[in-house]
Amino acid sequence: MEQQALTPKQHNDDIENDIAERTRIHKANVARLAAAREAAMTIGAAATAAGRSLVMLAEGDSWFDYPLTGNGLPFQDTDIIAQLRHYGAHPPTILNLAHHGDAAIDELSLPKQERMITALRDKGNWVDGKPDAILISAGGNDIAGDQFCIFLDFNDGKVTGLNADRFGKALGAVEACYLALFEMRNRHAPGVPIYGHSYDFPIPNGKHPSCAGPWLKPSLDFCNWGLEDGTRIAKEALSAFRQMLERLAVEPKNNYHLIQTQGTLKPEDWANELHPGVLGFGKLAQKFYNVLTAETVATAPTV
Repeated sequence: MEQQALTPKQHNDDIENDIAERTRIHKANVARLAAAREAAMTIGAAATAAGRSLVMLAEGDSWFDYPLTGNGLPFQDTDIIAQLRHYGAHPPTILNLAHHGDAAIDELSLPKQERMITALRDKGNWVDGKPDAILISAGGNDIAGDQFCIFLDFNDGKVTGLNADRFGKALGAVEACYLALFEMRNRHAPGVPIYGHSYDFPIPNGKHPSCAGPWLKPSLDFCNWGLEDGTRIAKEALSAFRQMLERLAVEPKNNYHLIQTQGTLKPEDWANELHPGVLGFGKLAQKFYNVLTAETVATAPTV
C-alpha cells in the first residue's frame, strides 16, 4: 500500500513531538548533573575545570539535525550536535531544538523564538539557571535550494556568476535573523555567549539523498554554469556569508563567536552537495568542542 504524505499539520505535530521528547531526555540528563553536583558539594569535592560539563541550547538546520548516515541508512543522527555529545570525559549536555531544512527566517520566526524563550525560562533545563552557551546553525537554507538561481547571473560569457547585488540583499535578511537572535538572548538569557559557524565550501555536483535535494546544481544548470564555475560561485557565496558573520563577531555587544569551519572538509568528507558524511561532521564537531571547552569552561557548572 502506498504511504500517504503527511499533511502540514501532521508534519508540524511530528516535529513538536520530537522536540518534546528531546526536552524530556535533556531534563533527565540535567537532573542527573545537578544531583551529581550537589553530592560533590556535600562531600566538599574540589571543583576542577576537567570536571565541568557544559549545558547548552542549540537551534539550527541540518548541520545540527542530520538524521542520515551519509545519504541513506541507517537512520541515525550524525550531525555536529549528535557527535559533540560524545566528546570529552564530561561530554556536553545539549537541548537541541534544530530541525533539518530550516532557514534562518524559520529559526527566528515567531513560533521558533517562542519555543526558545520557553526553553530558556524553564529552570529544569539548566544547572545554573541558564545555558552556558547557545549554539546556532543558520543561513544555509536561505540561499541553497531552488531559490539559488535568484542570486545567479545567466552565463552569457560576460558575467562572473554570482550577482553581488541580489546576493547581498539576501545576506541582509540572514543578518537580520542573527540580530534578532542576539536581541532575544539579551532579553531572556543576558550574558550567555552565542556560537555559530560558516559551513564549508560545497561541491555542486548534484549528489543528494533520495529524500531531498539536489540544492545547487539545478540552479547552476538553469543559469548555464558548469561544475568548475559552480564550485567557484559557491565558494564566493560562502565567503561573503562568512565575512558577514565575522562583522557580527567583532562587535562586542553581540557576544557572538564564530567558529571557523570553512576549509575543514576535503572532497571525500562530503556526503552530498550540502552535507558532510559521518567523518566530516566529526571534524566539525571537534572544532566546536575545542573552541567551546577553551572559552566557556571557566563559567561552566561544576559536577
